[in-house]
Amino acid sequence: MRFRACIALLAFFAACATSPPPRGAHRGRGQRVANLQRAAALPWRDGGRCVVREASHPWPVLVERCYGALDHDRLEFHDTTGRCAVASAGAAAVGVGLCVLAAPEIAVGAVIVLGVVVVAVAIKEALDAYALRHGSPEEAGAARGARVATRKGETKRKPELEPVPAGQDWQPPMPPGPVGRTRRASCEPVPVPHLGGDDRHNECADRFPPNRYPGMDVLVGGVRFDALQVGVRVLWEIKTHRFDTYNDFIQEQEMEKELNQIDNERSAAAACGYGFVVGVSTDAHKEALEARDPTLDVVVTGCTR
Repeated sequence: MRFRACIALLAFFAACATSPPPRGAHRGRGQRVANLQRAAALPWRDGGRCVVREASHPWPVLVERCYGALDHDRLEFHDTTGRCAVASAGAAAVGVGLCVLAAPEIAVGAVIVLGVVVVAVAIKEALDAYALRHGSPEEAGAARGARVATRKGETKRKPELEPVPAGQDWQPPMPPGPVGRTRRASCEPVPVPHLGGDDRHNECADRFPPNRYPGMDVLVGGVRFDALQVGVRVLWEIKTHRFDTYNDFIQEQEMEKELNQIDNERSAAAACGYGFVVGVSTDAHKEALEARDPTLDVVVTGCTR
């Protein structure tokens, strides 16, 4: 109750910190767009669906309801004003983070995002839709992407990441283009929807590593991977077919095809500083891959078709 009172107080401050908006529907739209743009600078595990659902509420209310959907592995909270240390006394560390993020104006250095922020799909779609309806492309600028600087000398888990205050100095990334001799494919992970037609495979890719972007593949170095593992720089290729049920001829053909694909993926991952793991459903498949290439990191997932 004490912490909810803090959130309510912050909501009151938010109302007092801004000049009165115009009356009518425009006020609701303005708050909604402002919340979407503010949330676009943060990493969301649910693709931003909670933010879009709650965007019409004041920012502190949105934060309270959607805090659990944030990618907490990529966030650091610092109570630079000392306000939250008192408001959340006796609460868990999550209380301090929620209090800091819900503040009407986030102080510089209070919220640190590690790595590059790719605007959540649902938030991007909502901002793009608003721009189409109201002819204000600049209001949807946040939907085109967000760049966050990287940290030097971060922990071993994220050795190259550098913190940047959330929502500050981020700019849209360069638009995608062809990769040629003078332009290398980006090493920044770009989530893209899973390829359709194989739900069991996609469920395994989301669950087993586990996937940092559920429901999404990820592009790194111009190559598509099934998953980027939560908390570490490891990319995954998932195989779910029953390799041990194939006859010898089919197994040989399948092995040639897989090794060509895996070599391409492993090279792209290594060039961008990522580890690479192959997940297979059976021990027989793991043994066949390791017999052909002992340097592969192969894990048995147990996922079934």
